[in-house]
Amino acid sequence: MSTPLKIIVWGINHAPEATGIAPYNTELCAFLAARGHDVRMLTAFSYYPQWRKAAADQGRLFRTDMMNGVPVHRCWHYVPPSGRVTAVRRIWHELTFGLTSALRALTLPRAQVWIVVSPPLVLGFFAWLITQLRGGKIFFHVQDLQPDAAVGLGMVRPGAFTRALYALEAFAYARADRVSGISDGMMRAFAAKGVPEAKRCYFPNWTGARAGLGMVGADNTGRARQGVAAGALLALYSGNLGRKQGLEVLVEAAALLAADGEAARPVVIVIAGEGAARDELAEKIYASGLANIRLLPLLADADYRALLAAADLSLITQAAGTGQFFFPSKLLTVLAAGKPVLAVADADSELAHAVADGGFGMVTPAGDATALAARLRALSADPTPLSAWRARTSWVERFAAPRVLGAFTGELEKLAGTGTPGKEAQW
Repeated sequence: MSTPLKIIVWGINHAPEATGIAPYNTELCAFLAARGHDVRMLTAFSYYPQWRKAAADQGRLFRTDMMNGVPVHRCWHYVPPSGRVTAVRRIWHELTFGLTSALRALTLPRAQVWIVVSPPLVLGFFAWLITQLRGGKIFFHVQDLQPDAAVGLGMVRPGAFTRALYALEAFAYARADRVSGISDGMMRAFAAKGVPEAKRCYFPNWTGARAGLGMVGADNTGRARQGVAAGALLALYSGNLGRKQGLEVLVEAAALLAADGEAARPVVIVIAGEGAARDELAEKIYASGLANIRLLPLLADADYRALLAAADLSLITQAAGTGQFFFPSKLLTVLAAGKPVLAVADADSELAHAVADGGFGMVTPAGDATALAARLRALSADPTPLSAWRARTSWVERFAAPRVLGAFTGELEKLAGTGTPGKEAQW
């Protein structure tokens, strides 16, 4: 390999968090370290998706852990209570991490490349400030188009604050040496936002340590643990329970299915996870009194594997108006497990485009419980399409970790070695 680089990965999420962005930050650090690079992680104390720090981390300002041979520098930040993650609290949550992590960055060895993971968007400003003082190139990696998603969800209204968010985004893109995104839609968005082609880099999420989930045999262990009948059509959603997932559509669909009365093959919807919208979702399910929908906590790895193995299909939902701004990483996990997908998303979403391209499932309109219930009812009566979809889950192989991370490492080495941005990476 080329000369080892001094790299700092700067992002708010890292292991032991097991969902969302954290696994990718964790695996990226481990991959780069295994390639011989000097890597450090600058992150927060774990809190996601429960929106709660561990008791031992409460009140701690800084701590350094070692994980996979990588120093993990943790910094204090404010965490709003789960279920009360308002826009104002979210801003303070991200700003406090930006401030404390920037202070910590001043004490770390100098880096040639700073891989800055957004959200939080505000890290773009702090990374620019730190590199002005300490040098290094900024590789700004976008996992979520935060301002667009916030507007699409109605979390912020158009006005002065929205203009400030977009100005902060433009500042981050302009000061970065590279701007990468995880989907084709993000690459188009970068172009529309004025990011030069020479700066743009496609860096998708990948399948790696999580590949093969669910391949634990053909028994019904997972069903038995949750009291799901062996003959039922089991549809599983697992992951973050947030506003942008629009999970209320699953409760509404379950009510419509229950209204059908007895069916030859009943449908059971299982939701497993944690997140800011969990309490509200739990209240809806409890108030409904439905027996065909279950809400479980974030499962231990063995329990999740068993339940995914037993599921007939995976549900992936998105709230209307948000699908162009983020790409659900859980799609790669369930496809690596060989599970077909029933998506609830806008027709122009990145998720819908992926399903159409891969042929491993079907899409129903975002927020349309009637369409979702009808599709589940049809699959219960005739599961034949599931076999065809399952056979096409190999589409996910294009996102194998060695390929994705190897190409990304090449971009890092090119950036640090020449300081001249190359053309948009081709995959």
